[in-house]
Amino acid sequence: MRLLFATIEPCPTFRPDVAALFGKFLPRFGVTSDLVAERAPGVAGEVSWGGGEALLISSRDGRSGRYAANLLHYALTLLRADLLAARLKKLPFFYWMSFPTPEGQIYLARERGLSAGLLRFLFPLLWRGWMHLFLLYRIVLPRADHVFVQSDRMREDLVGKGIARQKLTPVVMGVDLEASVPEAIAPADDARLKGKRVLIYLGTLARGRRIEVLFDMLKILRQRFPDVLLLLVGEADDEVDEKRLRKLADDAGVAEATVWTGWLPPREAWRYVRAAEVGLAPVPRGSMLDCGSPTKVLEYLALGVPVVANDNPDQERVLREGGGGLCVPLTAHDFAQAVSRLLVDEPLRRAMASSGQSYVRASRGYQTLAKLVADKYAELLHAQ
Repeated sequence: MRLLFATIEPCPTFRPDVAALFGKFLPRFGVTSDLVAERAPGVAGEVSWGGGEALLISSRDGRSGRYAANLLHYALTLLRADLLAARLKKLPFFYWMSFPTPEGQIYLARERGLSAGLLRFLFPLLWRGWMHLFLLYRIVLPRADHVFVQSDRMREDLVGKGIARQKLTPVVMGVDLEASVPEAIAPADDARLKGKRVLIYLGTLARGRRIEVLFDMLKILRQRFPDVLLLLVGEADDEVDEKRLRKLADDAGVAEATVWTGWLPPREAWRYVRAAEVGLAPVPRGSMLDCGSPTKVLEYLALGVPVVANDNPDQERVLREGGGGLCVPLTAHDFAQAVSRLLVDEPLRRAMASSGQSYVRASRGYQTLAKLVADKYAELLHAQ
Protein backbone atom coordinates (compact mmCIF):
# COMPACT_ATOMS: atom_id res chain seq x y z
CA MET A 1 0.00 0.00 0.00
CA ARG A 2 1.48 3.35 -1.05
CA LEU A 3 0.24 6.73 0.13
CA LEU A 4 0.83 10.27 -1.10
CA PHE A 5 1.15 12.04 2.24
CA ALA A 6 1.01 15.87 2.31
CA THR A 7 1.81 17.50 5.65
CA ILE A 8 2.51 20.99 6.95
CA GLU A 9 5.26 19.56 9.16
CA PRO A 10 8.81 20.25 7.90
CA CYS A 11 11.03 17.31 7.00
CA PRO A 12 12.82 15.87 8.83
CA THR A 13 10.12 16.19 11.47
CA PHE A 14 10.21 15.36 15.15
CA ARG A 15 6.46 14.89 15.47
CA PRO A 16 6.10 11.27 16.58
CA ASP A 17 2.82 10.68 14.76
CA VAL A 18 4.62 11.54 11.51
CA ALA A 19 8.21 10.42 12.09
CA ALA A 20 7.53 7.25 14.07
CA LEU A 21 4.13 6.13 12.82
CA PHE A 22 4.45 6.90 9.09
CA GLY A 23 8.22 7.05 8.77
CA LYS A 24 9.19 3.97 10.78
CA PHE A 25 6.47 1.58 11.86
CA LEU A 26 3.79 1.59 9.15
CA PRO A 27 6.33 0.47 6.48
CA ARG A 28 6.86 -2.69 8.57
CA PHE A 29 3.22 -3.51 7.85
CA GLY A 30 3.54 -2.78 4.13
CA VAL A 31 2.24 0.81 4.24
CA THR A 32 4.68 3.27 2.64
CA SER A 33 4.18 6.97 2.00
CA ASP A 34 5.74 9.54 -0.32
CA LEU A 35 5.99 12.68 1.77
CA VAL A 36 5.09 16.14 0.43
CA ALA A 37 6.57 18.71 2.80
CA GLU A 38 8.83 21.70 3.34
CA ARG A 39 12.51 21.04 3.96
CA ALA A 40 13.33 21.88 7.57
CA PRO A 41 15.42 25.08 7.96
CA GLY A 42 19.16 24.48 8.05
CA VAL A 43 18.91 20.99 6.55
CA ALA A 44 20.96 20.58 3.38
CA GLY A 45 21.56 17.68 1.05
CA GLU A 46 19.51 14.53 0.73
CA VAL A 47 16.87 14.03 3.41
CA SER A 48 16.13 10.51 4.53
CA TRP A 49 12.46 9.67 4.94
CA GLY A 50 11.91 6.14 6.16
CA GLY A 51 8.38 5.91 4.81
CA GLY A 52 9.22 6.29 1.12
CA GLU A 53 10.23 9.19 -1.15
CA ALA A 54 10.59 12.74 0.22
CA LEU A 55 9.16 15.39 -2.15
CA LEU A 56 10.46 18.56 -0.54
CA ILE A 57 10.63 22.28 -1.19
CA SER A 58 13.28 24.57 0.27
CA SER A 59 11.73 27.88 1.36
CA ARG A 60 14.09 30.69 2.28
CA ASP A 61 11.81 33.73 1.99
CA GLY A 62 10.02 35.53 4.77
CA ARG A 63 6.90 34.17 6.41
CA SER A 64 4.45 35.19 3.65
CA GLY A 65 6.84 34.07 0.91
CA ARG A 66 7.24 30.67 2.53
CA TYR A 67 3.48 30.14 2.72
CA ALA A 68 3.07 31.04 -0.95
CA ALA A 69 5.98 28.80 -2.03
CA ASN A 70 4.71 25.88 0.04
CA LEU A 71 1.18 26.24 -1.31
CA LEU A 72 2.49 26.19 -4.87
CA HIS A 73 4.66 23.14 -4.10
CA TYR A 74 1.73 21.18 -2.72
CA ALA A 75 -0.51 22.17 -5.63
CA LEU A 76 2.04 21.20 -8.28
CA THR A 77 2.78 17.89 -6.56
CA LEU A 78 -0.90 17.03 -6.46
CA LEU A 79 -1.33 18.03 -10.10
CA ARG A 80 1.60 15.80 -11.09
CA ALA A 81 -0.10 12.98 -9.21
CA ASP A 82 -3.13 13.54 -11.48
CA LEU A 83 -5.89 13.89 -8.94
CA LEU A 84 -8.62 13.60 -11.56
CA ALA A 85 -7.27 10.24 -12.65
CA ALA A 86 -6.98 9.21 -9.02
CA ARG A 87 -10.62 10.03 -8.35
CA LEU A 88 -11.73 8.28 -11.53
CA LYS A 89 -9.84 5.21 -10.36
CA LYS A 90 -11.61 5.66 -7.02
CA LEU A 91 -8.41 6.05 -5.06
CA PRO A 92 -9.48 7.11 -1.56
CA PHE A 93 -8.68 10.41 0.11
CA PHE A 94 -7.91 10.18 3.85
CA TYR A 95 -7.48 13.16 6.16
CA TRP A 96 -5.55 13.10 9.44
CA MET A 97 -6.75 15.62 12.02
CA SER A 98 -4.44 15.81 15.01
CA PHE A 99 -5.58 19.24 16.21
CA PRO A 100 -8.37 21.73 15.41
CA THR A 101 -5.85 24.06 13.79
CA PRO A 102 -8.23 26.79 12.53
CA GLU A 103 -9.70 27.22 15.99
CA GLY A 104 -6.17 27.33 17.39
CA GLN A 105 -5.15 30.09 15.00
CA ILE A 106 -8.23 32.16 15.85
CA TYR A 107 -7.52 31.73 19.55
CA LEU A 108 -3.86 32.71 19.07
CA ALA A 109 -4.78 35.87 17.15
CA ARG A 110 -7.34 36.97 19.72
CA GLU A 111 -5.08 36.28 22.69
CA ARG A 112 -2.03 37.94 21.13
CA GLY A 113 -3.97 40.90 19.76
CA LEU A 114 -1.79 43.54 18.13
CA SER A 115 1.22 42.93 20.39
CA ALA A 116 3.14 41.34 17.47
CA GLY A 117 1.88 43.75 14.81
CA LEU A 118 -1.18 44.06 12.59
CA LEU A 119 -0.09 41.48 9.98
CA ARG A 120 0.63 38.82 12.58
CA PHE A 121 -2.82 39.46 14.01
CA LEU A 122 -4.79 39.40 10.75
CA PHE A 123 -2.99 36.52 9.00
CA PRO A 124 -3.80 33.81 11.58
CA LEU A 125 -7.23 35.27 12.25
CA LEU A 126 -8.51 35.65 8.69
CA TRP A 127 -6.51 33.21 6.56
CA ARG A 128 -5.31 30.37 8.80
CA GLY A 129 -8.33 30.86 11.03
CA TRP A 130 -11.65 31.74 9.42
CA MET A 131 -10.78 30.72 5.85
CA HIS A 132 -9.32 27.39 6.93
CA LEU A 133 -12.30 26.86 9.21
CA PHE A 134 -14.60 27.08 6.19
CA LEU A 135 -12.38 24.88 4.02
CA LEU A 136 -11.95 22.20 6.68
CA TYR A 137 -15.52 21.77 7.89
CA ARG A 138 -17.43 22.59 4.69
CA ILE A 139 -15.19 21.05 2.03
CA VAL A 140 -12.35 18.80 3.22
CA LEU A 141 -13.93 16.69 5.97
CA PRO A 142 -17.33 16.13 4.29
CA ARG A 143 -15.60 15.03 1.06
CA ALA A 144 -12.89 12.86 2.62
CA ASP A 145 -13.40 9.11 2.29
CA HIS A 146 -12.21 8.68 5.87
CA VAL A 147 -10.87 10.87 8.66
CA PHE A 148 -8.39 9.78 11.32
CA VAL A 149 -8.83 11.83 14.49
CA GLN A 150 -6.75 12.27 17.63
CA SER A 151 -9.15 10.94 20.25
CA ASP A 152 -12.62 9.68 21.09
CA ARG A 153 -13.47 13.21 22.18
CA MET A 154 -12.46 14.66 18.80
CA ARG A 155 -14.65 12.10 17.07
CA GLU A 156 -17.63 13.19 19.14
CA ASP A 157 -16.86 16.85 18.40
CA LEU A 158 -16.84 16.18 14.64
CA VAL A 159 -20.03 14.13 14.81
CA GLY A 160 -21.57 17.20 16.43
CA LYS A 161 -20.43 19.23 13.40
CA GLY A 162 -22.22 16.87 11.03
CA ILE A 163 -19.42 14.45 10.03
CA ALA A 164 -20.65 10.85 9.82
CA ARG A 165 -19.43 8.74 12.75
CA GLN A 166 -18.54 5.79 10.52
CA LYS A 167 -16.03 8.02 8.68
CA LEU A 168 -14.05 8.75 11.86
CA THR A 169 -11.34 6.59 13.46
CA PRO A 170 -9.49 7.75 16.60
CA VAL A 171 -5.73 7.14 16.70
CA VAL A 172 -4.19 8.33 19.95
CA MET A 173 -0.61 9.52 20.32
CA GLY A 174 2.05 7.01 21.25
CA VAL A 175 5.75 6.58 21.94
CA ASP A 176 8.58 5.01 19.95
CA LEU A 177 9.54 2.42 22.55
CA GLU A 178 12.61 1.38 20.57
CA ALA A 179 14.03 4.90 20.87
CA SER A 180 12.87 5.86 24.38
CA VAL A 181 14.69 3.17 26.35
CA PRO A 182 15.61 4.73 29.72
CA GLU A 183 18.71 2.60 30.20
CA ALA A 184 20.13 3.89 26.91
CA ILE A 185 19.51 7.58 27.66
CA ALA A 186 21.88 9.21 30.14
CA PRO A 187 20.42 11.97 32.35
CA ALA A 188 21.42 15.47 31.22
CA ASP A 189 24.74 16.61 32.64
CA ASP A 190 23.73 20.23 33.23
CA ALA A 191 25.41 22.16 36.03
CA ARG A 192 22.22 24.15 36.60
CA LEU A 193 20.49 20.99 37.82
CA LYS A 194 23.11 19.88 40.34
CA GLY A 195 21.73 19.44 43.83
CA LYS A 196 18.19 20.35 42.77
CA ARG A 197 14.83 18.61 43.01
CA VAL A 198 14.02 18.85 39.31
CA LEU A 199 10.49 19.15 37.94
CA ILE A 200 10.16 19.13 34.17
CA TYR A 201 7.65 20.52 31.71
CA LEU A 202 8.27 19.15 28.21
CA GLY A 203 6.40 20.66 25.29
CA THR A 204 5.10 23.85 23.77
CA LEU A 205 5.06 27.06 25.80
CA ALA A 206 2.30 28.46 23.58
CA ARG A 207 0.04 31.03 25.17
CA GLY A 208 -2.97 28.72 25.10
CA ARG A 209 -1.21 26.20 27.38
CA ARG A 210 -1.25 28.64 30.32
CA ILE A 211 1.97 27.29 31.78
CA GLU A 212 2.23 30.34 34.05
CA VAL A 213 0.31 28.28 36.58
CA LEU A 214 3.57 26.41 37.07
CA PHE A 215 5.29 29.58 38.28
CA ASP A 216 2.68 30.01 41.02
CA MET A 217 3.01 26.30 41.83
CA LEU A 218 6.77 26.71 42.14
CA LYS A 219 6.36 29.68 44.46
CA ILE A 220 4.28 27.51 46.82
CA LEU A 221 6.67 24.55 46.61
CA ARG A 222 9.76 26.61 47.45
CA GLN A 223 8.37 27.32 50.90
CA ARG A 224 8.82 23.63 51.70
CA PHE A 225 11.48 22.61 49.16
CA PRO A 226 13.94 25.50 48.73
CA ASP A 227 16.04 23.40 46.33
CA VAL A 228 13.20 22.68 43.89
CA LEU A 229 13.77 23.73 40.27
CA LEU A 230 11.38 24.05 37.33
CA LEU A 231 12.83 22.96 33.98
CA LEU A 232 11.03 24.19 30.85
CA VAL A 233 11.97 22.26 27.70
CA GLY A 234 10.15 23.86 24.77
CA GLU A 235 9.55 27.18 23.08
CA ALA A 236 6.87 29.86 22.97
CA ASP A 237 5.02 30.98 19.85
CA ASP A 238 7.38 33.92 19.38
CA GLU A 239 9.78 36.27 21.19
CA VAL A 240 6.94 38.47 22.40
CA ASP A 241 5.29 35.58 24.20
CA GLU A 242 8.55 34.28 25.65
CA LYS A 243 9.25 37.70 27.13
CA ARG A 244 5.75 37.68 28.60
CA LEU A 245 6.39 34.30 30.26
CA ARG A 246 9.77 35.33 31.63
CA LYS A 247 8.21 38.43 33.15
CA LEU A 248 5.50 36.29 34.77
CA ALA A 249 8.17 34.04 36.28
CA ASP A 250 9.97 37.11 37.57
CA ASP A 251 6.75 38.58 38.96
CA ALA A 252 6.12 35.32 40.83
CA GLY A 253 9.60 35.51 42.34
CA VAL A 254 10.78 32.22 40.80
CA ALA A 255 12.94 33.37 37.90
CA GLU A 256 16.13 32.10 39.55
CA ALA A 257 14.50 28.69 40.14
CA THR A 258 13.42 28.28 36.51
CA VAL A 259 15.64 26.91 33.73
CA TRP A 260 14.70 27.51 30.09
CA THR A 261 16.32 25.24 27.48
CA GLY A 262 14.33 26.26 24.42
CA TRP A 263 13.31 23.63 21.88
CA LEU A 264 15.50 20.52 21.83
CA PRO A 265 15.58 17.43 19.57
CA PRO A 266 13.69 14.56 21.22
CA ARG A 267 16.65 12.51 22.38
CA GLU A 268 18.33 15.54 23.96
CA ALA A 269 15.03 16.57 25.57
CA TRP A 270 14.63 13.05 26.94
CA ARG A 271 17.97 13.38 28.71
CA TYR A 272 16.47 16.24 30.70
CA VAL A 273 13.40 14.12 31.45
CA ARG A 274 15.72 11.43 32.81
CA ALA A 275 17.24 14.04 35.14
CA ALA A 276 13.86 14.95 36.64
CA GLU A 277 11.95 13.49 39.57
CA VAL A 278 8.47 14.54 38.42
CA GLY A 279 6.99 15.32 35.01
CA LEU A 280 4.37 18.08 34.76
CA ALA A 281 1.49 18.05 32.28
CA PRO A 282 -0.86 21.04 32.60
CA VAL A 283 -3.34 21.14 29.73
CA PRO A 284 -6.14 23.72 30.11
CA ARG A 285 -9.64 22.32 29.75
CA GLY A 286 -11.77 23.50 26.86
CA SER A 287 -13.06 22.29 23.51
CA MET A 288 -9.81 23.06 21.68
CA LEU A 289 -7.47 20.98 23.89
CA ASP A 290 -9.89 18.44 25.35
CA CYS A 291 -9.91 16.67 21.98
CA GLY A 292 -6.14 16.19 22.02
CA SER A 293 -3.93 13.29 23.02
CA PRO A 294 -0.93 14.90 24.78
CA THR A 295 2.40 13.18 24.20
CA LYS A 296 4.33 14.48 27.20
CA VAL A 297 2.65 12.17 29.74
CA LEU A 298 3.50 9.15 27.57
CA GLU A 299 7.12 10.26 27.18
CA TYR A 300 7.53 10.86 30.92
CA LEU A 301 6.15 7.43 31.73
CA ALA A 302 8.12 5.64 29.01
CA LEU A 303 11.28 7.13 30.51
CA GLY A 304 10.34 6.09 34.06
CA VAL A 305 9.26 9.47 35.46
CA PRO A 306 5.99 9.77 37.44
CA VAL A 307 3.55 12.48 36.43
CA VAL A 308 1.40 15.23 37.88
CA ALA A 309 -1.27 16.17 35.35
CA ASN A 310 -4.73 17.66 35.21
CA ASP A 311 -7.87 16.06 33.87
CA ASN A 312 -7.49 16.42 30.13
CA PRO A 313 -9.59 13.42 28.99
CA ASP A 314 -6.73 11.42 27.46
CA GLN A 315 -4.30 12.24 30.28
CA GLU A 316 -6.88 11.28 32.88
CA ARG A 317 -7.45 7.96 31.13
CA VAL A 318 -3.73 7.15 30.90
CA LEU A 319 -3.14 7.89 34.58
CA ARG A 320 -6.32 6.14 35.73
CA GLU A 321 -5.62 2.99 33.72
CA GLY A 322 -1.85 3.01 34.12
CA GLY A 323 -1.37 4.35 37.64
CA GLY A 324 1.63 6.40 36.55
CA GLY A 325 0.93 9.59 38.48
CA LEU A 326 -1.53 11.94 40.08
CA CYS A 327 -4.40 13.66 38.26
CA VAL A 328 -5.54 16.87 39.93
CA PRO A 329 -7.37 20.11 39.03
CA LEU A 330 -5.29 22.64 37.10
CA THR A 331 -4.54 25.08 39.90
CA ALA A 332 -1.22 26.12 41.41
CA HIS A 333 -2.32 24.83 44.83
CA ASP A 334 -3.42 21.40 43.57
CA PHE A 335 -0.31 20.91 41.44
CA ALA A 336 1.92 21.97 44.34
CA GLN A 337 0.15 19.58 46.71
CA ALA A 338 0.48 16.65 44.29
CA VAL A 339 4.15 17.38 43.55
CA SER A 340 4.86 17.63 47.30
CA ARG A 341 3.31 14.22 47.83
CA LEU A 342 5.63 12.69 45.27
CA LEU A 343 8.76 14.53 46.40
CA VAL A 344 8.43 13.29 49.99
CA ASP A 345 7.57 9.70 49.08
CA GLU A 346 10.28 7.98 47.04
CA PRO A 347 8.60 4.52 47.17
CA LEU A 348 5.44 6.08 45.72
CA ARG A 349 7.44 7.76 42.94
CA ARG A 350 9.11 4.47 42.06
CA ALA A 351 5.85 2.50 42.13
CA MET A 352 4.03 5.00 39.92
CA ALA A 353 6.96 5.22 37.51
CA SER A 354 7.05 1.44 37.15
CA SER A 355 3.30 1.06 36.76
CA GLY A 356 3.02 3.85 34.21
CA GLN A 357 5.95 2.56 32.21
CA SER A 358 4.39 -0.91 31.98
CA TYR A 359 1.11 0.59 30.81
CA VAL A 360 2.72 2.65 28.06
CA ARG A 361 4.75 -0.30 26.85
CA ALA A 362 1.64 -2.46 26.66
CA SER A 363 -0.78 -0.05 24.98
CA ARG A 364 0.84 3.10 23.62
CA GLY A 365 3.85 1.94 21.64
CA TYR A 366 3.83 2.97 17.98
CA GLN A 367 4.43 -0.62 16.91
CA THR A 368 1.01 -1.47 18.39
CA LEU A 369 -0.69 1.64 17.01
CA ALA A 370 0.82 1.10 13.54
CA LYS A 371 -0.73 -2.36 13.36
CA LEU A 372 -4.15 -0.88 14.17
CA VAL A 373 -3.74 1.82 11.50
CA ALA A 374 -2.48 -0.63 8.86
CA ASP A 375 -5.45 -2.91 9.52
CA LYS A 376 -7.83 0.04 9.18
CA TYR A 377 -6.25 1.09 5.88
CA ALA A 378 -6.65 -2.46 4.58
CA GLU A 379 -10.29 -2.52 5.67
CA LEU A 380 -11.00 0.82 3.99
CA LEU A 381 -9.34 -0.17 0.73
CA HIS A 382 -11.13 -3.53 0.68
CA ALA A 383 -14.44 -1.68 1.00
CA GLN A 384 -13.76 0.56 -2.04
